[in-house]
Amino acid sequence: MVNLEDITNVMPQNTKDLLVKLEEIEKIQEIRLKVNKPMILQIGDKEVITNYYISSEDIKTILKKMSNYSIYSIEAELKQGYITIKGGHRVGICGNCIIENNIVKTIKNISSVNIRVCKEIIGCSNIVMPAIIERKTILNTIIISPPKCGKTTLIRDITRNISNGMKNPQIIGKKVCVVDERSEICASSDGVPQLDVGLRTDVLDNCPKSQGIMMAIRSMSPDVIVCDEIGTYEDVKSILAALNCGINLITTIHGFGIEDLKNRNVFKEVLDNHIFQRAIVLSGKGGVGTLEYVYDFNSGTFMAR
Repeated sequence: MVNLEDITNVMPQNTKDLLVKLEEIEKIQEIRLKVNKPMILQIGDKEVITNYYISSEDIKTILKKMSNYSIYSIEAELKQGYITIKGGHRVGICGNCIIENNIVKTIKNISSVNIRVCKEIIGCSNIVMPAIIERKTILNTIIISPPKCGKTTLIRDITRNISNGMKNPQIIGKKVCVVDERSEICASSDGVPQLDVGLRTDVLDNCPKSQGIMMAIRSMSPDVIVCDEIGTYEDVKSILAALNCGINLITTIHGFGIEDLKNRNVFKEVLDNHIFQRAIVLSGKGGVGTLEYVYDFNSGTFMAR
């Protein structure tokens, strides 16, 4: 479900009025706003270019509302190029980057805003749970998906199922630690998850994956670690450390399938060490979250297509 109120609360009145009148609003994925350009919406597989032109005052209003009228309070997030608002919606920003010691200190004179709509779909992972549970044990699993095809929504619901436990397939609830680097999986506010990630789930919010995985190992004794969008050598090293401690892993990566993964040098060590046992590959061919296939790394076979 999309909680549109969390989004409209940070919008200027004119854009808010336009949004609430939209057809198929439940399919909205992105709201793109650029100064002196029309507001553009991504609704399902359709791009909708509205006749409302965004002003610099509209952008300022959005920033004020997102920061609760204290831009200083979100300065640490601004330098990352995005802000996560209530409901888990990620707001990407572009403008004038202020550089200090070759590091982005903050972004000023913001001219573009992209709101990526977060959707919580309880039960959406039920179809794939039998593929990642074997003899009441969680298998190390990677979800491979192009952008905007539902991988974060899926991994969130997988987390909930693992944490709460399931009757079919049968598994007792596990201690889960989510390393939520971009605050997208759990949509935490003041450190508290706003989305349902399960009874036994702890969250390290806004924490780099490579550091968060090691922190979780040392302090939280998790059975399973969940993180989103791995992609660096540091991520891979921390994943290897987790597996050496007997901790299972569920994660995601941008990509288009198993061959795409095999062609990336950073994952050679991952594949050579047989870290993952299952891969879930998504696409948008039949709509967001289309399950293309499940791949078994151990046998090198496709379980479902």
